[in-house]
Amino acid sequence: MTSHSIFLNSRPPYAILSNPTISLSLPLFLPPPSPESSTTAMSAALFLLCLLSIPISAIANPAPPTDYLISCGSNNIVEEGGLKYIPDDAFITTGNKTTLTNSPDVWPRLRTLRFFPNADASKHCFSFPVIKEAKYLVKTIYFYGGFDGGKQPPVFDQIIDGTKFGIVNTTDDFAGGGSSYYEAVVVAHNKILSVCLARNQHTPTGTSPFISSIEVHHLLDSIYNSTNFKENLLVTVARNSFGSEADIVGFPDDPFNRYWQPMKGNNPAEESKSNATVSTFWNVPPEKVFASAAMASKGQNLTLNWPAFPLPSAHYYMMLYFQDTRAPSPDSWRVFDIYMNGWKFFQSLNISTAGQSVVGAPWPLSGQTEITMVPEKDSPVGPVISAGEVLQIVPLGGKTITRDVVALEEFRKGLNKVPEDWTGDPCLPKGNAWTGVSCSKKVPSRIVALNLTGFGMSGTLDPNIAHLTGLRHLLLGNNKLTGNVPDLGALKSLITLHLENNQFEGPIPSSLGDLPRLKEVNLQNNKLDGVIPETLSKKQGLDFRI
Repeated sequence: MTSHSIFLNSRPPYAILSNPTISLSLPLFLPPPSPESSTTAMSAALFLLCLLSIPISAIANPAPPTDYLISCGSNNIVEEGGLKYIPDDAFITTGNKTTLTNSPDVWPRLRTLRFFPNADASKHCFSFPVIKEAKYLVKTIYFYGGFDGGKQPPVFDQIIDGTKFGIVNTTDDFAGGGSSYYEAVVVAHNKILSVCLARNQHTPTGTSPFISSIEVHHLLDSIYNSTNFKENLLVTVARNSFGSEADIVGFPDDPFNRYWQPMKGNNPAEESKSNATVSTFWNVPPEKVFASAAMASKGQNLTLNWPAFPLPSAHYYMMLYFQDTRAPSPDSWRVFDIYMNGWKFFQSLNISTAGQSVVGAPWPLSGQTEITMVPEKDSPVGPVISAGEVLQIVPLGGKTITRDVVALEEFRKGLNKVPEDWTGDPCLPKGNAWTGVSCSKKVPSRIVALNLTGFGMSGTLDPNIAHLTGLRHLLLGNNKLTGNVPDLGALKSLITLHLENNQFEGPIPSSLGDLPRLKEVNLQNNKLDGVIPETLSKKQGLDFRI
């Protein structure tokens, strides 16, 4: 994923944004482009192009926003750029907090961070209550500041729910005196949205994933609405206003605090003499991004090499914004065709002073991208372009089946000293399942084994454990569990049950003998009483120990 870097002692953290394998920074550094050409990608692609305009009434009454502005590691509310960032303690219970003592001139919310030294944990998750099926923009911000006494930031993964959406690599940004941010757009498929960090093969031994700030913004339904969010999320690659040398545009001009980076480029620029009607745009861009535009003279093509860096071969959401920069009049219109790497993106676009936008999604891109606007024959003026957004379309990694998640959450509530990584999705992404949890390979995932032997846990065995109907192995030996052994008769797939060396009391459930696949039961060294059910003592092929 592309990271965006932020200057440390000027405006609030503004930058340009990313794709899932590249961090976003100023300047932006990306990995080498895929050898697959954009022409090859295009030949197999399906895409959608729409001229975008919606009535004002469609966005006049959005649902109440549920936003979170978090200053990680802070003990106090931090005010910055008209926004208030709260401490992160309500959203995470793991990790350590620290204050950067050698960086007094950075923005307030970058002076603290939370880091995660436990290398045994598969991931470390922040949990945000959200509106199920609502759309959110998630922004993660990182400033290393040498918090651990090192000279180079660690590299690690970032995850939303069950999907890895980027590799955090802030090395170049930090060396250049900047911080980095990443941005994703996702629909919440549950009532909790988890934002997680995890070590990967590039994380040096002895280093810790860290984070400075998180923003979660509730978006209007219209924003990026041509995306299939049931199967994908979006990761921001670039968001620019063209022909501009002004400051980066963010909050309050953009109520969702999206960062619009100015890009002067080599084309002539012109200031707008009219106001765009931004409320009619699906993505509701800020009016300030229409203040100037890149342009070409009468009869000339307008060409942009944008984004200004090569892209990995993938499918992208591409939104372009246009406005006739002349004063409103009956002649305030322009007509031109748009080409993307030589392929027709839109034909005979007729723009006015009110403004228009054009979207292509999914659009295949690879390497350097060239956008060419060709004026209609005998057009009295040349093409113009005001702004653009590029976001990579990333397939979702799937989810754990809801009833398994609910059952495991109830099981966890009855325990003390559960593993540190028991937050977020229990099974996904693959390689980042909760400690002691094994899952099926198919998505949606089922929990097939729990092995928490010798974790020193105390508490009770919640009856909801019986709702994990895909469970094959339940291994809870050598802990300090008390209370009764619940009825496990619903676990028809259970093969192995180990509850030895605990403090369970009461009778042995007779339903255990009715489990058709059960081969091994160990209940030794507990305080169980009563008779052994005949269903167990006479069960053929059962290794039963008590």
